[in-house]
Amino acid sequence: MRIRIVDAFTSRPFTGNPAGVCLLPAAPWPDDAWLGRLAAELNHPETAFARPLPAGAGADWEIRWFTPLVEANLCGHATLATVHTLRREGLLTGGPVRFLSRSSGLLTAWAEDGESGESGAGGAGGEITLDFPAAPVTEAAVPAGLADALGIRPEAVFRTGALGDLLAVLPDENAVRALRPDLAAIAALTLREEARGVIVTAAADPAESGYDFVSRFFAPARGIPEDPVTGSAHTALAPYWAARLGRADALTGLQASGRPGLVKVALHGDRVRLTGRAVTVLEATLRV
Repeated sequence: MRIRIVDAFTSRPFTGNPAGVCLLPAAPWPDDAWLGRLAAELNHPETAFARPLPAGAGADWEIRWFTPLVEANLCGHATLATVHTLRREGLLTGGPVRFLSRSSGLLTAWAEDGESGESGAGGAGGEITLDFPAAPVTEAAVPAGLADALGIRPEAVFRTGALGDLLAVLPDENAVRALRPDLAAIAALTLREEARGVIVTAAADPAESGYDFVSRFFAPARGIPEDPVTGSAHTALAPYWAARLGRADALTGLQASGRPGLVKVALHGDRVRLTGRAVTVLEATLRV
């Protein structure tokens, strides 16, 4: 089996969010423990495994995602990386590609043709758009210990429903960038609150900086101390910022990690479209 390492939500190598991508044959899934061990071996925030489905299955591929510790319910950047890989392998038919997921239903993606960004075999192609379920946010009390874990008291905190994250709103972009959270405390808090992780966000400063809001994402209890660029978190960020800014489309988020990336978002009813690019940085052959 070939393994690809793809940097997602970027057109430049060594930025954005790295994902493992493994395209499996049209056969039953390997053992879950084996999938988990391979994801742990790759040790990227997420590894996507996809297998083709037969005609009439209602989707083209079935997809699963694993962190180094657990199977995930939804992952944006590894899905984008998978679409990028399918395009490079000539496995897209020209229309949308449909993924069947176990926890998040049917996910659809579109890939533009053309090459842009870095030159070379792994260079980014045209933009890729993912259609994911939106995660409506509900304001909640600030959980005990969150301010201490973050090192700052959020202006507001929201629950994100089935996504399972806590969304903490900070006063400004500098506060998001300067954050140095206590990751052990974040891990304990998210386990206690039965949350996947903590999203922090603020408006862009200045507003004409080329993006509308910034964010960071921490999920240490899931094996991801800080995720570089989290597509799934933007399914909650999109409805929050659409309501706050009075705009449902043409919003751009910058995830201000050490490997930053841009995510374009557009809210369409109960769905969110996430758009970005990807670049392949490594291809290898599994020997076991």
